[in-house]
Formats: sequence, structure tokens, C-alpha cells
Amino acid sequence: MIYLDSNATTKPHPRVVDAMTACLEDGWANPSSTHRPGSAARRQVDLARASVAKLIGCRPRDVVFTSGGTESANLAIRGSLAAQPGRRHLATSRLEHAVLRDTPMELAADGVQTHWLDHDSDGRIDLDHLERLLEAEAENLALVSVMWINNETGVEQPINTIGAMCREHGVRFHTDAVQAVGRIPVDVSSLNVDLLGFSGHKFHGPKGVGGLYVAPGVTMPPQQTGGGQEGGRRGGTENVPGLVGIGAAAEVARSWLNGEPVDDGVEYAAATALQSRFEQALAERVPSMVVNGSGATRAWTTSNVGFPGLETENLLMVLSERGVCASGGSACASGSLEPSPVLLAMGVGDAIAHGSLRFSFSRFTTTVELDAGLEVIVDAVDQVGRSLPAGG
Repeated sequence: MIYLDSNATTKPHPRVVDAMTACLEDGWANPSSTHRPGSAARRQVDLARASVAKLIGCRPRDVVFTSGGTESANLAIRGSLAAQPGRRHLATSRLEHAVLRDTPMELAADGVQTHWLDHDSDGRIDLDHLERLLEAEAENLALVSVMWINNETGVEQPINTIGAMCREHGVRFHTDAVQAVGRIPVDVSSLNVDLLGFSGHKFHGPKGVGGLYVAPGVTMPPQQTGGGQEGGRRGGTENVPGLVGIGAAAEVARSWLNGEPVDDGVEYAAATALQSRFEQALAERVPSMVVNGSGATRAWTTSNVGFPGLETENLLMVLSERGVCASGGSACASGSLEPSPVLLAMGVGDAIAHGSLRFSFSRFTTTVELDAGLEVIVDAVDQVGRSLPAGG
């Protein structure tokens, strides 16, 4: 298997697997219990929170553990509305993950108005439009939410600039950093962000565990009530093995990003070269290919490539049969026969959008694996192209 779908999920690191196994065997007590096993479980949760806080550069108390990026985004949106009842407007873009596109539509039934930010054809937010919106609607805006790294194209947004603009106008800023945390250096102490969401399985931790950074002074009423866990901000008995897993993943990621010796996977500096190696080699073999978002700054993790005139589903089927894992866009939209809403929002033409694939990389992606995958991809493009009707 050649795995080039790391934006969908990453392989759990061996240290994560070992830590979670040990916790399931010996650390399974309820961390809210007052007996010794419960106290031991609480200690493990505290250590995991401290590890995650070190990874993103904040205090442990500023981390709210959730079930992942989707819940974190919902908590940011709904919690910000609840904390500011006089503000009933949101601002985001059509380029976001489905949770940021769909939740505002659901909230419209409750009178919440969403402003959709303009962007260019490479997927970069129009800062002038944002400034005009802030000047006109600052008193009504409960939240501005802009994804840091796009999960489909890898395009990076200038979140520090956006955050500074929001702070100047007294508006909360949230960023979906699911594709950033653990994959590029993140230090919230130097960023103008009020809320930042992440998910453990994107940086070699377990699925079903993530978190939301809540800046000091930002109030966040719970949207999931119950036993008052997470400092009263998210009820429910903690998933201790999962939290131990994300804590272990955070420790490994921090060492890796700092260039410290690790026991497996490629070094960070080598990983950041994977994207350019892949795209240059593929362009030499398939000159008609188009890299979506190529005019913008992109994270090293992602290459979204369009093959004009071909069909995404046909390409994915051939690649899967030959052992190459990729996707047609967000994994959350798998099974859809429609082109990516993100690409369509960028203005990508039908001939390219219908034939675009997302290849995404991780610290476990080697150049040997990448080169082997390229051969299969080139053959698949040729096979699918030859199967088209004459003139098609």
C-alpha cells in the first residue's frame, strides 16, 4: 500500500499505540473518581493536556478537549453566539471544511446571519473585503472563522493578519487548525487567535480526540452539558486512553517539529520537500496536469492536482486497485459524485474540478514511497485517458 491520503487521517505513531494500550490495560478508571485509580487516571489526563499545551504554546488550562475538529468548530461557533447574545452575525468563507459551511446554514433558522468572505481564484481570502465587513458589522459579529490550512488544497491563510484585524474591531477570531497542529510549528502565544481547533488523528494520534484552544478571557458556555468536565466547558466522562494517545502524539510531534532525533519517519526538513518533489516529477510526466491553488502559499502536506477531461471517480478506482490511497477532496464528502465545493468556490472549471485528486503527505511518507506512487499515478492517468471515447 502506498498511502497518500494523510489529510484524511494519519497512521498512529507506535508510541501512541503503546501508550493507549497500557492505559486500556491499567489506567481505565474514571478520572472523576476520588479513589487512587481515579486519581491516577486524572493524572494521565493532566499530563496529556500539558503535552498538547506545549505543542501549541499555551497554558494547559486553555485547552478544552473535544471529540475532534468538528466538535471544536461547533463549540467555537455556538459557544461564541451564546456568550454574546447581542451579536447574531458570523463571517466565514465557502472554502472552509463542511462544518463551517453547513453549521451557519443550520443556524440561519435561528436568525443568525452569515457573511461569506470573498477570495481569489487560488483560495486566498480578500482582506479588503474582510476589512470593509468589520468596519460595517463589527458590533453584530459574534465570530470570524477562517481555516488556517485548507484541507483540500493546502492553501494557507494569513491568520495572524486576519486575527489582528478582528482584534482591532473587537471581534472574536476562530481558526480551524486541524491541518496545521502537529504538522507545522504552531505557537498561539504569538498569534492573534481567540479560538483554535485541532484533531489528534491528523498528527498520528487517535481518532475521536481533539481540542479547542480558548484564549484567556474568552468566555465559552458549554454546548455539551453534563458532569462539568473540562472546567465546565464540555461535559462527559473523559476518554482517558484517547487523551493519553493525543498526549503521546503531541510529544512526538513537538520533538519532530523542533528537529530533535526521532525513532522513525522522515525528518521535518525532508518532509517539507515532498510536495515540490511530487509536483515537479508529475508535471514532467503529465504536462496537462494543473495544481489547484498553485499561486498561493501552500502547506507541504498537500497537492491538489487536476487532470483535465478525466473523472475523479475513475482515477481513484484505478489507483485503489493498484494500492495507492488518495482522495477526491475532503474525506467527509467521500461517496459524493459531485466535484469539490471548495474547488468550485475557487472558480475551477468543470473539466478540471471533475478530474481533481488530493494527494497528502505525512512524516511517514518516504521518497521511495512517493516515487513508486508517481509511477502508478502516471499509468492510471494514461489508462483512464485511453478509455475515453474518441474525441472525449
